Amino acid sequence: MFLTPKVLVCGGTGLVGSAIVRRLLKGGYMHVMATHFSRDPSKSHLSPLALGPEPTFYRVDLTRQAEVEAFLSSRRPAHVYLAAARVGGILANSTYPADFIYINLAIETNVIHSAYEYGVEKLLFLGSSCVYPKFAPQPMKEEYLLDGRLEPTNEPYAIAKIAGIKMCAAYNRQYGTDYLAVMPTNLYGPNDNFDLVNSHVLAALIRKFHLARLLAREDYPLLQKDLETFGNHPSTHPPIHPPPVPRLLSYLASFGIYPDKVVLWGTGSPRREFLHVDDLAGACVHLMENYHARDLGEFVNVGTGEDITIRELADMVKAIVGFQGEVAWDTTKPDGTPRKLLDISRIRALGWEPRITLEEGITIIYQWYQEKLAQAMNYEP
Repeated sequence: MFLTPKVLVCGGTGLVGSAIVRRLLKGGYMHVMATHFSRDPSKSHLSPLALGPEPTFYRVDLTRQAEVEAFLSSRRPAHVYLAAARVGGILANSTYPADFIYINLAIETNVIHSAYEYGVEKLLFLGSSCVYPKFAPQPMKEEYLLDGRLEPTNEPYAIAKIAGIKMCAAYNRQYGTDYLAVMPTNLYGPNDNFDLVNSHVLAALIRKFHLARLLAREDYPLLQKDLETFGNHPSTHPPIHPPPVPRLLSYLASFGIYPDKVVLWGTGSPRREFLHVDDLAGACVHLMENYHARDLGEFVNVGTGEDITIRELADMVKAIVGFQGEVAWDTTKPDGTPRKLLDISRIRALGWEPRITLEEGITIIYQWYQEKLAQAMNYEP
């Protein structure tokens, strides 16, 4: 079956957006467009990055209202998935709070309002489970939103996401639009961000244990290629290539990465829920195809309904990666919210269930990570 609505995925090269694109193509959608973020004004938003039977990608700076309006007015999608966002873990949220609130508010207001102006039939907004109060009852039900104080370390990001939820609801109420909102739990999968500063916890664990394993093996060529491929390559002025081994060791130690141990933030006691991004994409498309905003209330949770301590997660990732050293915990660093587990009874009643187990999903993503690194080594000039 081939489906003909013109669909736009905002943030189509990111973790969530790329998964939604894959799911749409698998489902038979013929006209899939996706945006790729760029601040370079010399690159026209009407210049595709790729053509052919695959989705067409466009460079669009979604933080710029005029650029978003010009794109939507010319392309006129029927459905929009708003997956573009500035995201990151505790360190990134603590370091760049202004970026997290400004960029996310700008993206949401520009896309949601322009969708209304240019006749988008349906829109799905991706939020985050951090919108819930820090000490919300567990598991967290949709009605707990705004029922307490937020976790301070990610408050700017959470406020921006809450604004997106409320904006969709307000436009539905005032203008009769059909804008859905979903609140996913912690996500992981292909095209995740493995940056040592800005990544979320699961991607950060995979990267840190992998780099520590390479250090233990003294595999410095592969280690350097990993740093070049996935980011955080140490630099000097002028640059030294390859960097001296002592400088590499010092650099990785600044992130708690050693040949014999990995140092992680906090106590390891907080509990978190993790959902493979392909499961989330399936949920999003399922909702867009079968339901309307009025069927969901203001928003609906999407998760697994099961959680795990960060300490247990670290042990699982360590075993899958194959690191033989120890795990140490820096208890001077913050833990964040004690527990974040979503109540998913509402979306289960709408006919959706997660399919990928956590251990299976981590194994899959680590295999993907190694394949990307192997490709980088094979294509070395």
